[in-house]
Amino acid sequence: MNLPTWQIALILISISSIIVIGRWLYLRSVRIRNRIQMNELFTNITHELLTPLSILSASVEHLSMVRPEEQQEYELMDLNIQRIVHLLQQILETSKAQEGGLKLMVSKGDVMQYITETARSIKPLMNRKQLDFTIHCHPESMIGWIDTDKLDKIIFNLLSNAAKYTPEQGKVVLDITTNNHYNHIIIKVSDTGIGIPKEMMKKLFKRFSNGDYRRYQVMSTGLGLALTHDLVYLHKGSIQYKSKEGQGTTFIIDLPIGKEAFSASQIDEKNQIQFNVPNNNILDLPKSLSAQDITSKIVGPADEDASWVLIVEDNRELMMLMQQLMSRKYHTLTAFNGQQALDVIRTHRPDIIVSDVMMPEMDGYELTRHIKQDEELSHMPIILLTAKTQEEDVQEALKAGADDYIPKPFKLKDLELRIDNIIANRERIRRPTDEEQMTRALTPEEEFLQRAAKCIENRMDDSYYDREAFAADMGVSSSTLYNKLRTLTGMTITTFIRSQRIKAACRMAKEKPDLRVSDIAYRVGFKDPKYFATSFKKEMGVQPKEYFSQMRGEKKTS
Repeated sequence: MNLPTWQIALILISISSIIVIGRWLYLRSVRIRNRIQMNELFTNITHELLTPLSILSASVEHLSMVRPEEQQEYELMDLNIQRIVHLLQQILETSKAQEGGLKLMVSKGDVMQYITETARSIKPLMNRKQLDFTIHCHPESMIGWIDTDKLDKIIFNLLSNAAKYTPEQGKVVLDITTNNHYNHIIIKVSDTGIGIPKEMMKKLFKRFSNGDYRRYQVMSTGLGLALTHDLVYLHKGSIQYKSKEGQGTTFIIDLPIGKEAFSASQIDEKNQIQFNVPNNNILDLPKSLSAQDITSKIVGPADEDASWVLIVEDNRELMMLMQQLMSRKYHTLTAFNGQQALDVIRTHRPDIIVSDVMMPEMDGYELTRHIKQDEELSHMPIILLTAKTQEEDVQEALKAGADDYIPKPFKLKDLELRIDNIIANRERIRRPTDEEQMTRALTPEEEFLQRAAKCIENRMDDSYYDREAFAADMGVSSSTLYNKLRTLTGMTITTFIRSQRIKAACRMAKEKPDLRVSDIAYRVGFKDPKYFATSFKKEMGVQPKEYFSQMRGEKKTS
């Protein structure tokens, strides 16, 4: 059957259209896949770069302490480190913006004060070019709702841009006001710089459109204004600008700050705005990094009662730095990935684990899930360290079971404080009140501790009673006894025996007030009264003579 010519033409056109559309869809999918792969590549590279920046920042801090006469040079180095950190964070934010992954989370606080404090932290940037930088804020204080993370980047980008394109001795002004209803803020950043060429105005907010930065000898990535534009609109605001070549530029941003402007999912009722400016340094560096290779050996202070911390980090330099810093206060163990960490944990049973997130073989999230799903290990607290700081990253860490989450670069003092707080909280949980003990049945763990105390009581005057004899009396190996006592009490076997002897000494002094300190020391298994006095003060906080005298005084008055 012969088809009409027009039908044949229609079929050919349809086939051609299908081929063309199919080809276009294929090429589009290839471009999308390539873009996703590039975004992932940029994100991974950015994460990797933040780790050596932590080391550089700590090294600069150390040099400033040991060679303070070069302070100006250190400040310049630190300024550039912070600049690189900021650029890397912008790459991460831009990648999120391209994927539609940026999310808004507003908190309540004094908006004017927050913007003012943020702007003041940028003054070193202005001082370097001898710019006249002024901040006008009216009113000086006003409560509102803002996403501080997004606003930080908006303020920094606009002010750093003004500093880049304003010649030395020029002027930069930040002006913050409100509208008549006090539910919006208007932020103006004005400069006396070079202005924006007319041919650049139409593509000003496009990515990688960085203008004539080479002609003016400034560094630019072409991301700052594009990201600022995205962040302003994410914050439900608007951005405009006025500029004249050779005279300067003014950016005008209008942001809502009323609670009603945001959806319920965008409002964080719990957290209040914090006014302290983020610090990207690891501070208290006592000495430079040693050149020795790091292993999983145990390093720590002389105090055997110090807590045991496992550091899991695949970057050798950061591992060395953290181990040297933390071994002043804690016994430290190390591992280079999650799989290695599990082996160390099962052997040594640390009090707490500090782990990086992005690692080969097994990452921090997977390590956390393994530990929290294991009945024998689930009690161990875990702190995750990572350069990934988006809300969904924090949620993933908490869902995995992490007890805390610290972004890189970090302050070591903050990490130590969180370690101490977690260990102290676990210690409080281990010690129920007398009333709780009377109103509930003993757990297997409490029965174990009572049996352990009874074994020591039966051998109280035996000064040679050691860990091997104690383990034999308990019917377990010395390693099992160590792990059990460490988990339940935070003490080693030796420390637990000593603690029980000190408690017995206190009871003996109360029951037999006429006994001398040396007599009590021998009766509770101490060979040397001087060592008894040292151990007693460490346990009770006072010398035994003072403590026993007080108890005898109480006995006489009663």
